[in-house]
Amino acid sequence: MSEHDVLPYATFIAIATMAAMTYLVRVGGFWMMGHVPITPRVHRMLEALPGSVVAAIILPVVAKNGTPALLAVLAVIAMMTLRRRNDFLAIAAGLAAASLARLAGL
Repeated sequence: MSEHDVLPYATFIAIATMAAMTYLVRVGGFWMMGHVPITPRVHRMLEALPGSVVAAIILPVVAKNGTPALLAVLAVIAMMTLRRRNDFLAIAAGLAAASLARLAGL
């Protein structure tokens, strides 16, 4: 018996388990928030949450690549915000600029 015969569906089981856990975490979040009264303070926190997520995505790129990456990301986000007035498009362009800077070795 070879090592591949021991658990032939290990990859599938791992992927299915991760998918199930991801689903449970998301459903659990909705369930928990169903029991939280939406006060003005909670409402402000929920409105600020998307910005926090974006900062958590951008911060590692900036920390690894330093000031040039930060300036590139901020410049692209500012330009897109002024031209298109679309925050989502501006953040997407900023992330693309950071990715391209990282790919170019900056």
